[in-house]
Amino acid sequence: MRFKSDEDPECPKCSKPVFMAEARGAGKYKWHKTCFFCQVCHKTLDSLNCCEHDKELYCKVCHARRYGMKGYGFAGLAAETLDSIYLDATLDEIPSKPTTPRILRKAKEGEGCPRCGIHVYAAEQMLARGKGYHRRCFKCLNCNRTLDSTTHCDGPDKEVYCRGCYAQKFGARGYGHIGVSSLGLMSDIKDKDWQSELAPKTAVVDPSKIQAKDGNGCPRCGGVVFSAELVISKGREWHRKCYKCNDCTKTLDSIIACDGPDRDVYCKTCYGKKWGPHGYGFANGYGFLQTDLSEEELAASRPFVNIDTTSIKAPQGEGCPRCGGMVFAAEQQLARGTMWHKQCYNCFECHRPLDSMLACDGPDKEIHCRTCYGKLFGPKGFGYGHTPTLVSTTGEAPVIAHDAVPKTGPKKVEDGKGCPRCGYPVYAAELMISKNRVWHKRCFSCIECGKHLDSMNLNDGPNLEIYCRGCYNRNYGIKGFGFGMGAGTLTAMV
Repeated sequence: MRFKSDEDPECPKCSKPVFMAEARGAGKYKWHKTCFFCQVCHKTLDSLNCCEHDKELYCKVCHARRYGMKGYGFAGLAAETLDSIYLDATLDEIPSKPTTPRILRKAKEGEGCPRCGIHVYAAEQMLARGKGYHRRCFKCLNCNRTLDSTTHCDGPDKEVYCRGCYAQKFGARGYGHIGVSSLGLMSDIKDKDWQSELAPKTAVVDPSKIQAKDGNGCPRCGGVVFSAELVISKGREWHRKCYKCNDCTKTLDSIIACDGPDRDVYCKTCYGKKWGPHGYGFANGYGFLQTDLSEEELAASRPFVNIDTTSIKAPQGEGCPRCGGMVFAAEQQLARGTMWHKQCYNCFECHRPLDSMLACDGPDKEIHCRTCYGKLFGPKGFGYGHTPTLVSTTGEAPVIAHDAVPKTGPKKVEDGKGCPRCGYPVYAAELMISKNRVWHKRCFSCIECGKHLDSMNLNDGPNLEIYCRGCYNRNYGIKGFGFGMGAGTLTAMV
């Protein structure tokens, strides 16, 4: 016999005691884990999707269908076919309750919904002009379109409209307004019948009726300019209606307006045609082809500017290093702390135009492109491609003249500051460093085997020379039994 305690709750489903290890709670009751499922669809429930009603469990969907709100917009039990898809439930198993028409209580005058007059609760409230509407009543008065806070417009007749109907009924009329907003053109008869008396009446405005004192009014019409219609151009005040191109009467703004030398305003096209440069390459000032000029007139009108950078000489050592002229900020190019003209900033050898990425400062205080710099001051010999090679026509290998010591360039440095191997000065483009000494890239090789070195296989010897690892261990490494003559190789005893 199963033990039963007076303190153990009873499961509403099977009427047996529920122990702590198998208890599932909903509302004020406890269920077994095996009994904790929906009464209608038998879906296993948990604490997040269970709903308890009169000691019976339902999932949220079934609870809403059986006990939730009914009517338009809720789709409670309107479709009979939806209930038939439940596993073991049919419409006969669902107890039907007699439905009685709900009596809606009218609110006091001015306190309820402006459309139906019934009380509005917070769950269905839509606000417009400080008044609360039912969600079902918050529609356009004309087309019954459902509205929200972004699409409704409050009319002067204390009703709500969509944007299209509001513009039709209360919008401005006349030239430029097209009679309606977004619903298309309307005939005059329909427009007249549809327009409300509260719509603004438009009239032709003549800004020149109120004339200003001489020199104080609008430059176009002479009328007084008020703040609501003020447009400023070059310190002068214009009416917005008068602020148009003097030639094509195109309406202007601050982006496309051009002030002409005749103290009038023009659009960019008319300004270019009237005041812009003419001739070859300008197409009559602004985008048009000119055909009324002869070839001689066109050739004579071609703009030509001869820029002479030496016309303004600079003090000694302050001008352009190439021409000696004064360098201004608009044409300034920097190289090694000196300022150059943009026109003079080219390779000294091939005259190729340079920029900050292509320019190389040479030891002759000139600038060169990378190719010319490499030919003049770069390393020479086998592998560098700047020394001419002799190619045999008989199919034999080319004969390459190679000399580790350069034969061109600046003279040898005598004070010990040059390359330790050849003695010539070392520039940044060919610099290799070892033990605080600088070497040419072509000279940076083992003193014994001539192997080219880098920072990974470099070894500085005690005689201030550089070696590869094998030669260094052979000359200065540990010797004796087990060390292989210092370099790890067997040596035959002679």
